[in-house]
Order: sequence, then structure tokens, then C-alpha cells
Amino acid sequence: MRLFAAVGKPSNNPERLQIRQMAKRLSYYLLSLGCSKNSVDSESMAQLLDQSGFVSTDKARLADVLIVNTCGFIGPAREESVRHLRELAARKRRHQVLIAAGCLSQLWGDKLAEAVPGLDGVIGTRRWMDIVTFVQKVREYRGGSRVPQPLYHLPGDALTVGDDERGAQRVAIQGASAYLKISDGCRRPCSFCTIPTIKGTLKSRPAEAIVAEAQRLSEAGVRELILVAQDLTDYGSDLGLRDGLATLIEQITRAAPRLDWIRLMYAYPGAVTERLIEVMATNDKVVKYLDLPLQHAHPAVLRRMRRPSNVEWVRKTIARMRELIPGLAVRTTFIVGFPGETEEEFQALLQFVEEMAFDRVGVFAYSYEAQTPSGQMPDQVPASVAEARREQLMLTQQRISLAKNQRLVGQTLPVLIEGSDPEHGISVGRTYRDAPEVDGLVLIEGTIPAGELLPIRITGAMEYDLVGVPEQMPIPAA
Repeated sequence: MRLFAAVGKPSNNPERLQIRQMAKRLSYYLLSLGCSKNSVDSESMAQLLDQSGFVSTDKARLADVLIVNTCGFIGPAREESVRHLRELAARKRRHQVLIAAGCLSQLWGDKLAEAVPGLDGVIGTRRWMDIVTFVQKVREYRGGSRVPQPLYHLPGDALTVGDDERGAQRVAIQGASAYLKISDGCRRPCSFCTIPTIKGTLKSRPAEAIVAEAQRLSEAGVRELILVAQDLTDYGSDLGLRDGLATLIEQITRAAPRLDWIRLMYAYPGAVTERLIEVMATNDKVVKYLDLPLQHAHPAVLRRMRRPSNVEWVRKTIARMRELIPGLAVRTTFIVGFPGETEEEFQALLQFVEEMAFDRVGVFAYSYEAQTPSGQMPDQVPASVAEARREQLMLTQQRISLAKNQRLVGQTLPVLIEGSDPEHGISVGRTYRDAPEVDGLVLIEGTIPAGELLPIRITGAMEYDLVGVPEQMPIPAA
């Protein structure tokens, strides 16, 4: 679902009108890799290209401009980005230009051309809003001939927001759900993370721009709004705001009352304030779901990670939230095999997961990143050990998740329908307990139109997914 036709505003800016004439009949193919935040950047770039007269195509061989919005967070993501770039470069026709955008471009800079011969342009994360003028410069630079080095657009200044976003909507829509980015960058010092290197420090978007986008999404029929950022709970601190996220949620719910669900992703341990808890507990638009990436549970490992190491705060805060918000689903992620992680430290993590009984857990084996502080640490854990620990922790969580899901059997929960298979008479949806792409699904008897939000009686449970039947079927539209 593309909302841009509904919310994009035509521009009378002379520069943009000139670009529209230059871009007449030119087409582009844009491949987006990585996380939902990257998807927002891709959609924003696509909107600017559309508004400037370019035509989107989903067939790379038909496009004049090939763009890959890369991911550079960890090794496997970088390998995937390079693979896609190389495949496009190998098939590139004489009139086509190939541009690498996004995180890997910002991280590797001119080294990317060594990994991908045939690149024509490299644009980083911090000036994605310059994509239209950059495409034109790359085409002029190429001039129909091969050049030894790509054109680069990698300014070192941190991302600027607001007016400098060229009026692009900072959203990515998937069916009846939409991701809305409220800030970019991060000021946290995590020793394993490349995000500050890639994105720069925190830059919060103006609240009025976020609220206006939420309102337009609601009016366009979006039912679930997912607020995303590198650190959602840090929103507004660079603007001098206190409890900026809680205030923003209240502003959104007043301006967009038609929204059914508001979901919060990527909270930072220690930054979940009393006011935010109160808003989640009292605002029925905010789903009872907390995504709180903890990364570990042993204080010594957390200190090496340069993460908050007060594990007791986690225990007390989650206990308090579960008391004030009945039915709260807590999701977290952990890294195993971090440099220096001993068997004793790993066992402490296992016991913590048993004790806390999280609803959703993602586990990652540590990915060696040479350019991060953790990459320089001694006592690197062998990959085979890290993978064995990942499997052990996942098996522990599977048992916990299954028990939690089984307790839902017999209950009726609202489910947002994402699609259906009429041939087999089955539909697929999500409860409030499940974020798209990362959590479980509900398999439902019957064919139900996507976008419906219906009460579903849960009749079966698996480790991650549920089975259910509708309490009522939607009334067909006239």
C-alpha cells in the first residue's frame, strides 16, 4: 500500500519543476533491505522520486535507475547487501545507473566500490533527502559511458530533520499497519553497535510533523500505527523535552482518534519513565506491548556492552508494568557469545529468562564488528560456542512461549487481519501481542478481508503462533 499519492503535495519549486522535466519518462527500481526503519527511508526516497516525475517499476531490467537501500548493521546483512548489488551490477545495461544507498554506503564509503565493481553512485543515510538531485548528477557523471569510480554523496554532518526532509512523509505502510519514524540516530554508547557511526547522534523530528502524518495515515484507513526509532524512549531529549514520547503519544491520539492501535518499538532500558507507564496503562489506543531490548542479564556483560547494568531495575519495572497493565506482552532481545562471556554469565542469562517469562524473545549470536569497541576486546567467544548458546536459549524460550500461548486458548482477542487464502479457507492476522514481521501470527478459519479488526476466539496454540475462529464475521461493504 502506497500512501504517497494521497498525502504527497505537488511542488511549485522551480528546481523541482526542472528536475521533473529532466526525469520525464525515466524509471527507477528500488530494493529496500534491512529493518522497518530502513523501509521508511526507502519509501521517503521513493516519494521524492515520484513527485519529481520518475516512474517506479518492480522489474530491474526495465529501470533506468537501480537503487539498493542497503543494511550494514551486522555481517550477514552486509553480505546480503553486497550480493544484491553485485547481481544488479552484473546484469546492468549500458543506459542504466546503479546507486547504493543507506547504511552500508555510510559505513563503508569508498570501500564499497572495491566490493561492488560497476557501482555508479554511493549515497549515505544522512542525506537520503538528496536522492533526486543525486540521481541526476550520477546520470550526468556517467554520460552513457563507464567511469572508473562512482560518484559519492557522504557528508559527515548528522542527519537534519524537519524542513530539510523535503516534505517527504516518514512512513512505510504494510496493509492496515504503518511504520512512522519519529527520530533518527542514537546517542547511546553501546560497544557492539555501529548505529551511531552510520546514523550519527539523535535527531528528533518536530512533533507537529509526526502528528500531522499520523492524522493523514488515520484518515487514509491505517488501523495500526507503529512508532519506530533507533531509541524511541529518547525522543525529544535533543529538543529539550522531558517525557517527549509520552507527550507525543497523547498528541497523536487526540489528532488521530480513528487509529485502533499505537505500538511502541525499541525502548531503552532505564528510559521507561513513570509517565510513559501511565500513558500505556490509561490510553486504550496504546497496545499492551513493550519492546525492551535488554541484550543480556549479567551485570558484568552489560558493563562490557556499555549498556545499563541495573538488572534489578528491569525486574522492578516489568513487575510494576505487569501490575498496572494487565495482559502486557513484553518482547526483548539478547546477544549471546559477547566477548568475554563465560559459561557462568550465560547461565545467569538463562536463569533470568526463566524467571522473567518474557512473552517474545529474539536471540542473536554476537556478530564481530571490527570498527566497534567490542571488536577490539580480548576473549572473543568462538562462533560455534555462541551459536550453541543461542540454540539453548531459544529452546528455553520456546517452552515459555508455548506455555503462555496455551493459557490464551479459550480467550477472545482482537485480531488485525493481514491476508487470506480463499482456496484453503484460511486467514492470517495478529493480536496486540504481536508486532509485524518479528512476532507470531493467528491462523483463522474462514476468509476475511485484510484490514479487518475482529474478535477471534483462540482454539489452539503453538510455540509462536495461535489458531482461532471468528466470534463474528465482518459485514460486507455495500
